[in-house]
Formats: sequence, C-alpha cells, structure tokens
Amino acid sequence: MKRRAQLGGIRVGIFEEAHEKEDVIRFMKRVNQTLLKLDGDPDDPIHVKAFDKAGCLGHRMIRDIEDIDKIPDEEYPLLMESHLDGWEFAVEAWIHDGKIKFLNISEYVTLGYSVFVPATKELESWRNEITKQIEKLIKTFDIKFGQIHPEYFVTSDGEMYFGEVAYRPPGFKAFELIERAYGFSAYQASILVFDPKSTKEEVDSFFPREVEDAKCYAGCFGVYPRRRVVSKLEMPAETTEHPYFESHELIAPAEETVPDRAAFGTHWGLVFFAGDDPIRLRDLLKAQEELDFYV
Repeated sequence: MKRRAQLGGIRVGIFEEAHEKEDVIRFMKRVNQTLLKLDGDPDDPIHVKAFDKAGCLGHRMIRDIEDIDKIPDEEYPLLMESHLDGWEFAVEAWIHDGKIKFLNISEYVTLGYSVFVPATKELESWRNEITKQIEKLIKTFDIKFGQIHPEYFVTSDGEMYFGEVAYRPPGFKAFELIERAYGFSAYQASILVFDPKSTKEEVDSFFPREVEDAKCYAGCFGVYPRRRVVSKLEMPAETTEHPYFESHELIAPAEETVPDRAAFGTHWGLVFFAGDDPIRLRDLLKAQEELDFYV
C-alpha cells in the first residue's frame, strides 16, 4: 500500500517491513540517524503495525528497546513507520464510477481514544486539499466503486502525509456517528456505491451536502480502565449528566485484574455524545480521559 502510494506521487513517511526484532532495532536507529540525533538526545518514536490486524489493533508506538521486546513473535512480519508529528485525521469517502460522491472528515481528539464528525472549521478548512489528495488516491489505486477510509497527517509546515487506506468501514463506530450527524445510513450508502448498476441519479440524490446538512456533531470515546484492579462499572456523573451524553455500550467487568493494554485497539467499549458545538464536544471527549468508568 505504502509503496503504491509512493509510486503514485503521494507523500508518505519512511517505512519498511520487519520479520524479527533485530529489523525493528535497525530501523529505529536508522530513522534517528536520518533525523541527525546526537548521542544523549531522546530517540524519536516509530510505529509498528501487524499485517494481520486492522485499524488500531496491532498498532504500537515504539519509544525504546523495551517496547520492542514487548512485541509478540506472532505479530511478525509487521510494518514499521517513522513517526509524524502533526494533526492526524481520517476520511470516509464514497466513490461511484471513479468520482467522490460524499466525503466525511473525522477529527481525532486523541488517537485510539476519541473521534467526532463532522470536523471543526479549522480542519474543514483543509477540505479542498484533502479532496485533491483523495482524488489522487483514487487514481493511484484505480478505485472505481466503493467506500474507502484513509488516514492523513497535516504537519506543522502545512504538508499532508498519507498514513494508510482501508477499503472497508472504519472502526470506532464512525458509520454510526455519521448516521447520527447526517441522518443517512453509511452502510446503505456503501451498498449503493459498490453496485456499478446504481445510476448516477440514485447516488447523487442519496447523499446530503457535506457539513451544511449535518444536524449535529457526533462523537465517541473508547474507555480503558485506569486502575489495575476493578470490581464494577460506575458511569461518572460528569459524563452521564452532560447534555451531550447519549448512550454507552460498556458492560460489567468479567474479571477484576485489568490486563495490560496491547497496542491502541483494546478499549472496553464506547461512550457516545452529540451536540451542536464541535469545540465543546472536542473538549468533552478529551476530558473523559481523566475519568474512571471502572472502579
């Protein structure tokens, strides 16, 4: 995927495959040498992603040799990537006959924890550039029909870097968030655009206008226990009494000892919010990180 994107003229970070621990060590050293790190300087982290896992599951940030030792043997081979400092976000695009029919920008609050749609005005100001990048992606990967879920970074110097693309629905119930915000079924939309026999009129009439037709902003937070030992689920009043709170899918703990968190993809369930102010929603999602849901 990364190689094909690079061949298509899409800007990507440094990447390589790893088949064993020593490959990860060499890659981390080489990346930091490229960044002209001096002896004693803290290393820049790298990211590794298991080939047989999707989304956040199997995604690890490696900061030192001890982190490399924690990678299970069964996760090799895996992809290694340099770390990109910047604003990470996701896109959900529905494509029919090679044309973008609807493009949603999902704004991450904290990777692996929280996301909301539509994005704030600040991120939406990048929509024209994002659309151009998605069109380049469609051409590079020769996509005619379907729905894609790419991720990008905007760095401090205003450059957009391609992270990855999935030819599937996104995680973190993003389809449900889009339906809550816009009122249409993202699953039905996918079936419609995947069918080459759907007419242009059918597809065009199905989708609302991006951002303008959104009824609200919808987001969710992935809960991770903050304690090593828990006995029950206890929803914080700061969460349930907030006017933006809508629902949750958390259940009572099956065991008292909380296992170590593996990578980014092991939350215990999602809490859903919706409201009319994206900044208030963003701050609310961020605040959930300091609350205990399991005690």
